[in-house]
Amino acid sequence: MAMQTMGAAPTLGTTTGVAEAPPALLHRVSWGAILAGGIVAVAVGAMLSILGIAIGASTVDATNAASPSATNTGIAAGAWLLVSNLIGLGVGGYVAARLSGIGTATDTTLHGLAVWGLGYLLSAVLLGNVIAGTASTAAQGVSSLVGGAVQGAGQAVSAAAGPASQMAGRVDPRQIVDRAQNALNGGGDPATMNSDQRKAEIGQMLTRRVTDGSLPQGDRDRLSRLVSAEYNIPADEANRRIQQVEQQATEAAQTAERQAREAADAAATAGAVAAYWAFAAMLLGAVAAVIGARMGTRTVPVAGRRYA
Repeated sequence: MAMQTMGAAPTLGTTTGVAEAPPALLHRVSWGAILAGGIVAVAVGAMLSILGIAIGASTVDATNAASPSATNTGIAAGAWLLVSNLIGLGVGGYVAARLSGIGTATDTTLHGLAVWGLGYLLSAVLLGNVIAGTASTAAQGVSSLVGGAVQGAGQAVSAAAGPASQMAGRVDPRQIVDRAQNALNGGGDPATMNSDQRKAEIGQMLTRRVTDGSLPQGDRDRLSRLVSAEYNIPADEANRRIQQVEQQATEAAQTAERQAREAADAAATAGAVAAYWAFAAMLLGAVAAVIGARMGTRTVPVAGRRYA
Protein backbone atom coordinates (compact mmCIF):
# COMPACT_ATOMS: atom_id res chain seq x y z
CA MET A 1 0.00 0.00 0.00
CA ALA A 2 2.87 2.37 0.83
CA MET A 3 4.65 1.53 -2.39
CA GLN A 4 1.56 2.43 -4.37
CA THR A 5 1.32 5.84 -2.69
CA MET A 6 4.94 6.70 -3.40
CA GLY A 7 4.57 5.75 -7.05
CA ALA A 8 1.50 7.85 -7.70
CA ALA A 9 1.39 9.88 -10.94
CA PRO A 10 2.40 13.61 -10.88
CA THR A 11 -0.21 16.32 -10.43
CA LEU A 12 -2.36 17.11 -13.48
CA GLY A 13 -0.87 19.82 -15.64
CA THR A 14 2.74 19.23 -14.53
CA THR A 15 5.63 17.16 -15.85
CA THR A 16 8.09 17.13 -13.01
CA GLY A 17 5.84 18.22 -10.21
CA VAL A 18 6.17 22.00 -11.04
CA ALA A 19 3.15 23.82 -12.58
CA GLU A 20 3.74 25.11 -16.12
CA ALA A 21 3.14 28.84 -16.84
CA PRO A 22 0.49 29.47 -19.54
CA PRO A 23 1.90 30.60 -22.87
CA ALA A 24 2.20 34.39 -23.10
CA LEU A 25 -0.11 36.28 -25.41
CA LEU A 26 1.59 37.86 -28.39
CA HIS A 27 1.20 41.52 -29.27
CA ARG A 28 -2.29 42.10 -30.61
CA VAL A 29 -1.75 45.56 -32.10
CA SER A 30 0.15 46.38 -35.27
CA TRP A 31 0.95 50.09 -35.32
CA GLY A 32 2.52 49.78 -38.74
CA ALA A 33 -0.76 48.46 -40.13
CA ILE A 34 -2.71 51.20 -38.36
CA LEU A 35 -0.40 53.91 -39.71
CA ALA A 36 -0.64 52.50 -43.22
CA GLY A 37 -4.41 52.31 -42.97
CA GLY A 38 -4.65 55.89 -41.70
CA ILE A 39 -2.47 57.22 -44.51
CA VAL A 40 -4.47 55.29 -47.11
CA ALA A 41 -7.74 56.58 -45.62
CA VAL A 42 -6.62 60.21 -45.82
CA ALA A 43 -5.19 59.75 -49.31
CA VAL A 44 -8.31 58.09 -50.70
CA GLY A 45 -10.56 60.69 -49.07
CA ALA A 46 -8.47 63.55 -50.47
CA MET A 47 -8.42 61.97 -53.93
CA LEU A 48 -12.19 61.63 -54.00
CA SER A 49 -12.61 65.19 -52.69
CA ILE A 50 -10.43 66.49 -55.52
CA LEU A 51 -12.53 64.50 -57.97
CA GLY A 52 -15.65 66.12 -56.52
CA ILE A 53 -14.11 69.58 -56.97
CA ALA A 54 -13.31 68.76 -60.60
CA ILE A 55 -16.86 67.54 -61.24
CA GLY A 56 -18.34 70.61 -59.55
CA ALA A 57 -16.12 72.97 -61.53
CA SER A 58 -17.08 71.28 -64.78
CA THR A 59 -20.77 72.04 -64.13
CA VAL A 60 -20.12 75.80 -64.07
CA ASP A 61 -20.91 77.46 -67.38
CA ALA A 62 -20.19 81.15 -66.90
CA THR A 63 -20.50 81.88 -70.61
CA ASN A 64 -24.15 80.81 -70.89
CA ALA A 65 -24.98 81.60 -67.24
CA ALA A 66 -26.12 77.99 -66.72
CA SER A 67 -24.41 77.34 -63.40
CA PRO A 68 -26.22 75.38 -60.64
CA SER A 69 -27.66 77.26 -57.70
CA ALA A 70 -25.56 77.89 -54.61
CA THR A 71 -27.93 75.82 -52.43
CA ASN A 72 -27.73 72.75 -54.66
CA THR A 73 -23.99 73.14 -54.98
CA GLY A 74 -23.55 73.32 -51.21
CA ILE A 75 -25.72 70.24 -50.59
CA ALA A 76 -23.93 68.25 -53.28
CA ALA A 77 -20.52 69.29 -51.98
CA GLY A 78 -21.40 68.29 -48.41
CA ALA A 79 -22.81 64.93 -49.50
CA TRP A 80 -19.78 64.18 -51.66
CA LEU A 81 -17.43 65.13 -48.84
CA LEU A 82 -19.23 62.74 -46.49
CA VAL A 83 -19.17 59.91 -49.04
CA SER A 84 -15.47 60.51 -49.73
CA ASN A 85 -14.74 60.38 -46.03
CA LEU A 86 -16.65 57.14 -45.56
CA ILE A 87 -15.03 55.44 -48.53
CA GLY A 88 -11.57 56.51 -47.42
CA LEU A 89 -12.07 55.24 -43.87
CA GLY A 90 -13.54 51.98 -45.14
CA VAL A 91 -10.53 51.35 -47.37
CA GLY A 92 -8.15 52.37 -44.58
CA GLY A 93 -9.79 49.97 -42.13
CA TYR A 94 -9.55 47.17 -44.68
CA VAL A 95 -5.86 47.85 -45.28
CA ALA A 96 -5.07 47.93 -41.55
CA ALA A 97 -6.90 44.68 -40.86
CA ARG A 98 -5.28 42.96 -43.80
CA LEU A 99 -1.75 44.06 -42.97
CA SER A 100 -2.06 43.30 -39.24
CA GLY A 101 -2.13 39.55 -39.91
CA ILE A 102 -4.73 39.06 -37.16
CA GLY A 103 -7.51 36.54 -37.64
CA THR A 104 -9.97 37.60 -34.93
CA ALA A 105 -12.83 39.96 -35.64
CA THR A 106 -12.49 41.78 -32.30
CA ASP A 107 -8.87 42.73 -32.86
CA THR A 108 -9.38 43.83 -36.45
CA THR A 109 -12.37 45.90 -35.33
CA LEU A 110 -10.15 47.70 -32.85
CA HIS A 111 -7.59 48.24 -35.60
CA GLY A 112 -10.32 49.79 -37.73
CA LEU A 113 -11.26 52.17 -34.89
CA ALA A 114 -7.58 53.09 -34.50
CA VAL A 115 -7.44 53.91 -38.21
CA TRP A 116 -10.56 56.04 -37.78
CA GLY A 117 -8.95 58.07 -34.98
CA LEU A 118 -5.62 58.40 -36.78
CA GLY A 119 -7.33 59.42 -40.01
CA TYR A 120 -9.19 62.25 -38.31
CA LEU A 121 -6.01 63.42 -36.59
CA LEU A 122 -4.12 63.46 -39.89
CA SER A 123 -7.02 65.27 -41.56
CA ALA A 124 -7.06 67.87 -38.78
CA VAL A 125 -3.31 68.46 -39.16
CA LEU A 126 -3.54 68.76 -42.94
CA LEU A 127 -6.60 71.00 -42.70
CA GLY A 128 -4.81 73.18 -40.17
CA ASN A 129 -1.85 73.54 -42.52
CA VAL A 130 -4.15 74.45 -45.39
CA ILE A 131 -5.92 77.07 -43.27
CA ALA A 132 -2.60 78.46 -42.08
CA GLY A 133 -1.33 78.66 -45.65
CA THR A 134 -4.52 80.35 -46.80
CA ALA A 135 -4.29 82.87 -43.96
CA SER A 136 -0.65 83.58 -44.80
CA THR A 137 -1.54 84.12 -48.45
CA ALA A 138 -4.40 86.40 -47.46
CA ALA A 139 -2.12 88.34 -45.13
CA GLN A 140 0.42 88.80 -47.91
CA GLY A 141 -2.34 89.98 -50.22
CA VAL A 142 -3.62 92.45 -47.63
CA SER A 143 -0.07 93.67 -47.05
CA SER A 144 0.39 94.22 -50.77
CA LEU A 145 -2.97 95.93 -50.97
CA VAL A 146 -2.13 98.22 -48.05
CA GLY A 147 1.25 98.96 -49.57
CA GLY A 148 -0.38 99.83 -52.86
CA ALA A 149 -2.96 101.96 -51.10
CA VAL A 150 -0.25 103.81 -49.18
CA GLN A 151 1.70 104.34 -52.35
CA GLY A 152 -1.43 105.59 -54.11
CA ALA A 153 -2.23 107.86 -51.20
CA GLY A 154 1.28 109.25 -51.34
CA GLN A 155 0.88 109.97 -55.02
CA ALA A 156 -2.50 111.57 -54.38
CA VAL A 157 -1.03 113.74 -51.64
CA SER A 158 1.79 114.77 -53.92
CA ALA A 159 -0.67 115.61 -56.66
CA ALA A 160 -2.88 117.59 -54.30
CA ALA A 161 -0.01 119.41 -52.62
CA GLY A 162 0.09 122.08 -55.27
CA PRO A 163 -3.61 123.07 -55.20
CA ALA A 164 -3.73 122.71 -51.42
CA SER A 165 -0.80 125.03 -50.96
CA GLN A 166 -2.50 127.56 -53.24
CA MET A 167 -5.75 127.35 -51.24
CA ALA A 168 -3.89 127.66 -47.95
CA GLY A 169 -2.80 131.13 -48.96
CA ARG A 170 -6.42 132.18 -49.34
CA VAL A 171 -7.76 130.60 -46.08
CA ASP A 172 -7.04 132.33 -42.79
CA PRO A 173 -6.29 129.68 -40.08
CA ARG A 174 -7.56 132.07 -37.43
CA GLN A 175 -11.07 131.78 -38.85
CA ILE A 176 -11.03 128.00 -38.33
CA VAL A 177 -9.79 128.36 -34.74
CA ASP A 178 -12.38 131.01 -33.95
CA ARG A 179 -15.14 128.85 -35.42
CA ALA A 180 -14.13 125.86 -33.26
CA GLN A 181 -13.91 128.00 -30.11
CA ASN A 182 -17.34 129.48 -30.77
CA ALA A 183 -18.81 125.99 -31.11
CA LEU A 184 -17.31 124.93 -27.79
CA ASN A 185 -18.35 128.01 -25.83
CA GLY A 186 -21.92 126.90 -25.13
CA GLY A 187 -24.06 127.04 -22.03
CA GLY A 188 -25.31 130.63 -22.43
CA ASP A 189 -28.63 132.04 -23.47
CA PRO A 190 -29.72 130.21 -26.66
CA ALA A 191 -30.97 133.49 -28.12
CA THR A 192 -27.51 135.08 -27.84
CA MET A 193 -25.53 132.01 -28.96
CA ASN A 194 -24.50 131.61 -32.57
CA SER A 195 -25.59 128.71 -34.77
CA ASP A 196 -22.37 126.71 -34.28
CA GLN A 197 -22.69 126.88 -30.50
CA ARG A 198 -26.32 125.85 -30.51
CA LYS A 199 -25.74 122.96 -32.92
CA ALA A 200 -22.77 121.71 -30.90
CA GLU A 201 -24.77 121.73 -27.65
CA ILE A 202 -27.81 120.13 -29.33
CA GLY A 203 -25.59 117.35 -30.65
CA GLN A 204 -24.08 116.75 -27.21
CA MET A 205 -27.46 116.60 -25.50
CA LEU A 206 -28.97 114.28 -28.13
CA THR A 207 -25.96 111.98 -27.78
CA ARG A 208 -26.51 111.86 -24.02
CA ARG A 209 -30.20 111.13 -24.62
CA VAL A 210 -29.40 108.16 -26.85
CA THR A 211 -26.61 106.72 -24.69
CA ASP A 212 -28.24 107.29 -21.26
CA GLY A 213 -31.79 106.58 -22.35
CA SER A 214 -33.23 109.77 -20.85
CA LEU A 215 -32.48 113.38 -19.93
CA PRO A 216 -33.27 115.29 -16.75
CA GLN A 217 -36.16 117.73 -17.02
CA GLY A 218 -33.81 120.72 -16.88
CA ASP A 219 -31.77 119.42 -19.80
CA ARG A 220 -34.94 118.71 -21.77
CA ASP A 221 -36.11 122.27 -21.27
CA ARG A 222 -32.77 123.65 -22.39
CA LEU A 223 -32.76 121.36 -25.42
CA SER A 224 -36.19 122.68 -26.33
CA ARG A 225 -34.98 126.30 -26.08
CA LEU A 226 -31.90 125.51 -28.16
CA VAL A 227 -33.96 123.91 -30.94
CA SER A 228 -36.48 126.75 -30.83
CA ALA A 229 -33.76 129.38 -31.15
CA GLU A 230 -31.78 127.50 -33.78
CA TYR A 231 -34.68 126.83 -36.16
CA ASN A 232 -36.77 129.88 -35.18
CA ILE A 233 -39.82 127.85 -34.26
CA PRO A 234 -42.21 127.97 -31.29
CA ALA A 235 -41.47 125.99 -28.16
CA ASP A 236 -44.33 123.55 -28.81
CA GLU A 237 -42.98 122.75 -32.27
CA ALA A 238 -39.49 122.31 -30.82
CA ASN A 239 -40.83 119.86 -28.23
CA ARG A 240 -42.67 117.96 -30.93
CA ARG A 241 -39.53 117.63 -33.01
CA ILE A 242 -37.52 116.54 -30.00
CA GLN A 243 -40.10 113.89 -29.13
CA GLN A 244 -40.06 112.69 -32.73
CA VAL A 245 -36.27 112.39 -32.67
CA GLU A 246 -36.40 110.58 -29.32
CA GLN A 247 -38.99 108.15 -30.64
CA GLN A 248 -36.91 107.44 -33.72
CA ALA A 249 -33.80 106.92 -31.57
CA THR A 250 -35.69 104.55 -29.26
CA GLU A 251 -37.08 102.55 -32.17
CA ALA A 252 -33.64 102.37 -33.77
CA ALA A 253 -32.12 101.12 -30.49
CA GLN A 254 -34.85 98.50 -30.09
CA THR A 255 -34.43 97.38 -33.69
CA ALA A 256 -30.67 97.09 -33.27
CA GLU A 257 -31.11 95.08 -30.06
CA ARG A 258 -33.64 92.77 -31.71
CA GLN A 259 -31.40 92.23 -34.71
CA ALA A 260 -28.44 91.50 -32.44
CA ARG A 261 -30.49 88.92 -30.52
CA GLU A 262 -31.71 87.33 -33.73
CA ALA A 263 -28.16 87.19 -35.10
CA ALA A 264 -26.89 85.62 -31.87
CA ASP A 265 -29.72 83.07 -31.91
CA ALA A 266 -29.05 82.24 -35.57
CA ALA A 267 -25.35 81.82 -34.87
CA ALA A 268 -26.05 79.52 -31.91
CA THR A 269 -28.50 77.45 -33.97
CA ALA A 270 -26.06 77.19 -36.87
CA GLY A 271 -23.28 76.14 -34.49
CA ALA A 272 -25.48 73.47 -32.92
CA VAL A 273 -26.55 72.10 -36.31
CA ALA A 274 -22.95 72.03 -37.52
CA ALA A 275 -21.86 70.21 -34.36
CA TYR A 276 -24.63 67.61 -34.78
CA TRP A 277 -23.66 67.02 -38.40
CA ALA A 278 -19.99 66.74 -37.47
CA PHE A 279 -20.86 64.19 -34.78
CA ALA A 280 -22.97 62.19 -37.26
CA ALA A 281 -20.17 62.27 -39.84
CA MET A 282 -17.62 61.03 -37.31
CA LEU A 283 -19.97 58.28 -36.12
CA LEU A 284 -20.58 57.12 -39.68
CA GLY A 285 -16.84 57.27 -40.29
CA ALA A 286 -16.23 54.95 -37.34
CA VAL A 287 -18.84 52.53 -38.69
CA ALA A 288 -17.24 52.62 -42.16
CA ALA A 289 -13.78 51.94 -40.72
CA VAL A 290 -15.08 49.01 -38.67
CA ILE A 291 -16.91 47.54 -41.67
CA GLY A 292 -13.77 47.83 -43.78
CA ALA A 293 -11.71 46.20 -41.04
CA ARG A 294 -14.17 43.31 -40.69
CA MET A 295 -14.07 42.78 -44.44
CA GLY A 296 -10.28 42.68 -44.29
CA THR A 297 -10.10 40.15 -41.44
CA ARG A 298 -8.15 37.05 -42.36
CA THR A 299 -10.22 33.90 -42.23
CA VAL A 300 -7.28 31.62 -41.40
CA PRO A 301 -5.44 32.49 -38.15
CA VAL A 302 -1.67 32.66 -38.27
CA ALA A 303 -0.09 29.49 -36.88
CA GLY A 304 1.55 29.72 -33.50
CA ARG A 305 -0.54 32.64 -32.20
CA ARG A 306 -2.91 32.43 -29.28
CA TYR A 307 -5.65 34.98 -28.75
CA ALA A 308 -7.83 35.59 -25.75
